[in-house]
Amino acid sequence: CPSYGQNLSTSTFIGETSFAILIAILGLVLFAHLIGNMQTYLQSLTVRLEEWRLKRRDTEEWMRHRQLPEDLRQRVRCFVQYKWLATRGVDEEAILRGLPADLRRDIQCHLCLDLVRRVPFFSQMDGQLLDAICERLVSSLSTAGTYIVREGDPVTEMLFIIRGRLDSSTTNGGRTGFFNSIILRPGDFCGEELLAWALLPKSTVNLPSSTRTVRALNEVEGFALRAEDLRFVANQFRRLHSKKLQHTFRFYSHHWRTWAACFIQAAWHRYKRRMTAKDLSMRESFASSEKEANEKEEEHFSPGSNPSQAKLNLGVTILASRFAANTRRGAHRLKDEMPKLPKPEEPDFSTEPDDE
Repeated sequence: CPSYGQNLSTSTFIGETSFAILIAILGLVLFAHLIGNMQTYLQSLTVRLEEWRLKRRDTEEWMRHRQLPEDLRQRVRCFVQYKWLATRGVDEEAILRGLPADLRRDIQCHLCLDLVRRVPFFSQMDGQLLDAICERLVSSLSTAGTYIVREGDPVTEMLFIIRGRLDSSTTNGGRTGFFNSIILRPGDFCGEELLAWALLPKSTVNLPSSTRTVRALNEVEGFALRAEDLRFVANQFRRLHSKKLQHTFRFYSHHWRTWAACFIQAAWHRYKRRMTAKDLSMRESFASSEKEANEKEEEHFSPGSNPSQAKLNLGVTILASRFAANTRRGAHRLKDEMPKLPKPEEPDFSTEPDDE
């Protein structure tokens, strides 16, 4: 049982007495070491908590000085609170910067490699380039309701999601009647426009515009790859299998997927219109032939045809013609109401004209 050795009953033998004294001294040393470690741990927690309280107080004073509205103040408070809960005041970037390059690279690969390999383009790269990507990733935190990027704004980074969910939606540049939305979950990524921009050999200095609006549905944690870092990695990979890369880009791109879905939907509507028109044409042809047969039969059996019967046949023909015209008009109206999504530009990742 833990003690200082005070429950040991010794005799007059010097060896037994010395052993009891040694046990008591050892117990005191271990107990003092335990108390010292606990004090150091509590002090470190207290220091971090006090630093966080000071930072929160400074933030409140700054928001009060700038006269920020209450909704913005609440968003700032939520972010500061979430960052404290996620990191406990530990600056991960500072810790990694203080480590040797090889150790820092190994840690980053352990944290990010599986996540990066889920991106189709990166999964085709060799280990050296994957290490370069992981080494340049930085942590990113977002609270619920935060807009990662808005449609039309420049894309500055790619975000790889570790925790949380994001809503990614597009209106195709504000076109009336068009809306597409998907949910991004852990393992997904956003900011593919930046990847296409970095892979193009003749891309401009200006960053690409986002084709989607990405908003956090809850607290989101992930890793971000900035534009300049992605451009460096893409320049190393652009020389490899540009045709294969082009097909991979089109297959996994949300922009191309949206266009493909709209194209298939429009083709299906055109097919339905053709089938409807064909069916109406067959019905009109059948009705016309049947009418001619009835007229010939009436002329053959009754030389004096009934005027009322002729009027009835004429009315049926007029109604059928009106029905066909209304159906065609509705088909043309449906064609006009279908949103027309322009085809995205074909990506060309080749560095040489004869690159295959």
